[in-house]
Amino acid sequence: MKFTYKARTKEGKIETGTIEASSKEAAAVLLQKYNIFVTSLKEEVVKSSFLKNLRFEKKVSKKDLAIFSRQLAVMLESRVPVVQSLSSLALQTKKTNFKKTILEISRLVEEGVSLSEAFSHFPKIFNNFFVSLIRSGEISGKISSTLYYISDYLEREHDIVAQLKQAMIYPLFTVSVLFVVVNIIVIFLLPKIEDLIRESSTSPSFFTVVMLNFYKVLESFWWVIMAALFLMVIGIIFYLRTENGKKMYDRISLKVPFLGDILRKVFLVRFCGNISTLILAGISINRALEITEDTVNNDVYKKIINEIKNKVSEGEKISSVLVQHQSYFPSFVIQMIKVGEETGKLDKTLLEVVGFYQKEIKRSIDLFLALLEPILIIFLGIVVAFIAISVFEPLYDSLINI
Repeated sequence: MKFTYKARTKEGKIETGTIEASSKEAAAVLLQKYNIFVTSLKEEVVKSSFLKNLRFEKKVSKKDLAIFSRQLAVMLESRVPVVQSLSSLALQTKKTNFKKTILEISRLVEEGVSLSEAFSHFPKIFNNFFVSLIRSGEISGKISSTLYYISDYLEREHDIVAQLKQAMIYPLFTVSVLFVVVNIIVIFLLPKIEDLIRESSTSPSFFTVVMLNFYKVLESFWWVIMAALFLMVIGIIFYLRTENGKKMYDRISLKVPFLGDILRKVFLVRFCGNISTLILAGISINRALEITEDTVNNDVYKKIINEIKNKVSEGEKISSVLVQHQSYFPSFVIQMIKVGEETGKLDKTLLEVVGFYQKEIKRSIDLFLALLEPILIIFLGIVVAFIAISVFEPLYDSLINI
């Protein structure tokens, strides 16, 4: 519920604004925590409309969680009470669903629930990794440090995803432009070319015939082609959401030339980053592996981590298990983990691996874009040349015959 308020500060300054709370009383209590004295508090009447009902909530991103974790860490480190910190952060948050979640967490904590348990009520936003770290911070009494670890980890994750998205913008834009241009030519230009050929005595070239036949197929069966493509896309999406489809995609994606190499590096960063962050927070290796297994979203790496977890619980070292999976864990990573296990500084060596592979991911993406640009230019050149010959040759022949 939204409430419009008028209030007076200690200095006598009048403030107005809106606040979200579960009730009028809760809104008044929340405002009092900021040392302002409410003079008027009314529920905001929202006129319902069809368009407002269609409003979509934005998903809480890793960047949002990273900022939230860092701000909460700073406030707790400054001795601001947890409930007040959460309420303050809720007011600063622009995403409505995230704001409601933070306010609900604040309410639960105020009722006596621990912070980790309050976060666990919202698994879609705060996963097992996040909750486990918070619980560890509560036990050790280092909740602020733990929140800083979480923030650093989430920022690394966000940077990796941002790099991958950036790599896909150029090819997607190029292909989209090509698709629009081809459609304009096929829909508007080819019918006129066909009429011109019929009126003239010139015989069309091979390229023109191919384009005209392509146009005739589209003209007669466009709805069949569109329906087939739609059903094919829906079928692929549906299959990839099944357990077997997900496993197949996870397996094949890691073997795709160049892209598979980037994905393997991404999962290595996530594996090493998760383990190092959890160990730094005081969580045991076995529990860290268990949490990492839950958070890794690739079936191949999930199985390997499960094997590591089982073997480590039997007394083996992580490095000795990884030797059997050198296709997915390079010898460099295995050697670094071995050194970390021998020196008792596994968390630090894993962080060094994370730093190294973050740079490697950036280099790989830069190389991918550098190679992709000339390939796309050549492809576009071939398509444009084919269309130009198909369209302009009949026009040239008809001008000669005039």
